[in-house]
Amino acid sequence: MNGRYKFATLRWAIALLLLGVTLINYIDRTTMSVLIREIRQALNLTDNDYSQIVSLFLVAYAIMYACSGCVIDKVGTKLGMAIFVCLWSISQMLHALAAGKWSFGACRIGLGLAEPGSFPAAVKAIGEWFPAKQRALGVGIFNVGSSLGAAAAPPIAAYFGLHYGWRSAFVFTGALGIVWTAAWLLIYRSPQPSDHLGEPPTLGLNAPMMVEPAAPKADWRAVLFSRPGLMVVLPRFLTDAVIYFVIFWLPDYLEKERGFDLKMIGEYSWIPFVFGGAPGYLVGGLISDWMMSAGWSVGKSRKMAMTIGAAFLPAAILAPFVPSAGLAIAAMSVVVFGHAIWIANLMALPADLFPSRAVATAAGFSGMGGAIGGALANFYTGSIITHFSYMPIFICAGLLHPAAVILIWLLLPERYFRSTEPPPPAAP
Repeated sequence: MNGRYKFATLRWAIALLLLGVTLINYIDRTTMSVLIREIRQALNLTDNDYSQIVSLFLVAYAIMYACSGCVIDKVGTKLGMAIFVCLWSISQMLHALAAGKWSFGACRIGLGLAEPGSFPAAVKAIGEWFPAKQRALGVGIFNVGSSLGAAAAPPIAAYFGLHYGWRSAFVFTGALGIVWTAAWLLIYRSPQPSDHLGEPPTLGLNAPMMVEPAAPKADWRAVLFSRPGLMVVLPRFLTDAVIYFVIFWLPDYLEKERGFDLKMIGEYSWIPFVFGGAPGYLVGGLISDWMMSAGWSVGKSRKMAMTIGAAFLPAAILAPFVPSAGLAIAAMSVVVFGHAIWIANLMALPADLFPSRAVATAAGFSGMGGAIGGALANFYTGSIITHFSYMPIFICAGLLHPAAVILIWLLLPERYFRSTEPPPPAAP
């Protein structure tokens, strides 16, 4: 009993560590959007310049997301995570030395090359430590960090920007990752067979995805060009652009269309992430977990949970039409809530569809698809806003998730899931 208790305690401690690193990840990437007015003035940037810088970040993010999954599978969860967090923290702090568009853009490229590594590592850690019926909850827990980070960035960045200048915000937020890495290296370890205390590894819903040290490394071509591989990439390609738009452009929208200044952005732009994202990630995990406990298969539970999440996204279409900034923020809170339910289950798919040795690789390709979609969307966002308005962007944001969930139902049948049978009924 004592050993079982220690195993469970370490499992949830790891989940909280992963929440923490995701929080820092999103603080670092969101700091720029909060301070963009001050950065524009200091570095003489236009809307198109900002759009290009965001796209540079996302292109680098896409390239390294795919590579980072392979790196994590090769060097292991613990070391791989530590390397990526240290590299992006250094890149974040280097923003303070930028003197113009291209030096600032170079820092964003460095950030984009390093930040994606934490997500394949986190998915692999969840797959190692959590059973299938708790996997979406585990993913949801660490993804709460993305909402908390995006929510924490406005007040933190605004405070430093108002009191010490925009450059200081990058130094402070970058240093957080160095502190986290020390805690990670002290606490994390891969699970051992003895941790399961006599529970034999199976493919059932209640078994953690056991590490397979003797298995050959994943063939990335076989992963990417398989039906499951394509179906963890394509939905992210279509839908990640929506959350990137909220992260990188919501403060700009509130400034230009709703008359916010930096103080107001710091006070209000965090609301969608706290009241939408944080509960959405937990609800998304709990929905599919509850369905599996009720006897649904892994595949059906994941797809139904994603359908529920996608149903909230058309609220984005309302945002530019409502009469007040408060209602626009409320609409975006609904959008973030729906996306959180969606992504908590979509990010659990690599561990449901692939063996342990290929999970981080599949998760990396999935994130790559999302970043490519986000880069393409952001490349044109500045031009669309300049020549038209924000309205076409909000309309597209409301339609992409419903389109993606239709593709999942059509192209990802039950037979591709590694565990499709519901758990046996409990003994009376």
